[in-house]
Amino acid sequence: MFGLGTLINTGAILLGGLLGGLIGRFMKESVQDALCKVCGVATLFIAISGALEGMLQIENGAVKSGQGLFIIVCLALGTLIGELLDIEKGFERFGEWLKQKTGNAKDSRFVDAFVTASLTVCIGAMAIVGAIQDGILGDYSTLSIKSVLDLIIIIVLTSSMGKGCVFSAIPVFLLEGGMTLLAKLISPIMTDKAIFNISLIGSILIFCVGVNLVWGKKLKVANMLPALIFAVIFAFLPWF
Repeated sequence: MFGLGTLINTGAILLGGLLGGLIGRFMKESVQDALCKVCGVATLFIAISGALEGMLQIENGAVKSGQGLFIIVCLALGTLIGELLDIEKGFERFGEWLKQKTGNAKDSRFVDAFVTASLTVCIGAMAIVGAIQDGILGDYSTLSIKSVLDLIIIIVLTSSMGKGCVFSAIPVFLLEGGMTLLAKLISPIMTDKAIFNISLIGSILIFCVGVNLVWGKKLKVANMLPALIFAVIFAFLPWF
């Protein structure tokens, strides 16, 4: 079935939000806060692992690091564009709209939960690669694996941050559904190098999400999202 991967992933997030909401009702606020920070720490280590995998390589029996210039340029240019467009504000406005329309006006953490969860489950190569595979080959296996991971992530985030997390299903549905529909147009651009670059920059952005979970909102991660576009562009430039 065309687009089945997107539907599975969206359904997993909705289920995770439901289960997380049920669990969160039985937790004290202090426990929810501790769980949120623990989730942040786990996110940091997952992101570090992904970033190091892209930065480190073994040459002649020695470990060498690279990609430093690529990372700096991608993040700098991406953040510049993101700040000019103020993408974060767009996320927050949509979150505020959802907050009002869904009857959660009294939930002070709704918008933060929505933005944090959306960035956590949308950033990364699995969403893009999986959607393209689903669109061209009808292979939804990658998105199925991502769905299991997202299910667990959303359960934890919802139980600690609130019901705003479940609405991250909306951007996931739009992103993966759009990628699936445009798969045949996008696939020539998504070379192995482009996917490698997205994975590396995506890991760094996920690290930033972890920072916000542990220490409170310090970074406007949504404003850094254009870095992923530059990651693809630089895959076709010989000096990167």
